[in-house]
Amino acid sequence: MNHSLIQISDCHIDDNEYSMGVNTHINLKKIISRISHINIDVLLITGDLTHKGSITSYKTLQQILYPIQTKLLIIPGNHDNKNNLSTTFSKNLFSQYTLGKWEIININSVQVSKISGFLTKDELIKLELNLAKSIVQYILIALHHPTVPMNSTWDDSLSLKNPEALFNVLDKYHKIQAILFGHAHQAAEFRRLGVKIISCPSTALQFNNETRIGFNYYTLYDNGQLTINTKWI
Repeated sequence: MNHSLIQISDCHIDDNEYSMGVNTHINLKKIISRISHINIDVLLITGDLTHKGSITSYKTLQQILYPIQTKLLIIPGNHDNKNNLSTTFSKNLFSQYTLGKWEIININSVQVSKISGFLTKDELIKLELNLAKSIVQYILIALHHPTVPMNSTWDDSLSLKNPEALFNVLDKYHKIQAILFGHAHQAAEFRRLGVKIISCPSTALQFNNETRIGFNYYTLYDNGQLTINTKWI
């Protein structure tokens, strides 16, 4: 039995409709309207749900997401407020989530008051424990920050500061099929030692020359294959 997963990222919902020069509310509503017509198992949001982390913006986000009647999984980004996010979306924050023969494992790469990401020793220990006790056949890793150079106009100094520490853990486990992230506001795909490394476009705006908004649609197959289709609006 195959499973369908959609990833959205970097919604930047604010108290006002406009942030970063675009109407992030309307843009996310367009994305959600498109997704609501697709039969999926899980919707994953990989950080920067809001622009300034206010409780009002999370409540607004909740209303915009309402048409999606599926499992919602959330990872915080550097723009999110940890307390306000957990107050509004406590049921959707996760460490591991099983989807048939697959499991999504979340890593928190956010540094307080910093744009770039970093994995603390505790976070790496937690990741290792989650990987070691996993009984599924295939694993997806999800975090907010890019783990590889983006080979674009993106400033890689704003990505994950210690990717080598992450790969030192991940390289021990052959179940890992892909690493998913946001933050860079662009669609891109890389490979490392047979593992797909996938960047999700923003629902607000892209930081490269792409003028559309979009999301990533994944199909997870029981044989370990994973297909990705970036959908644009």
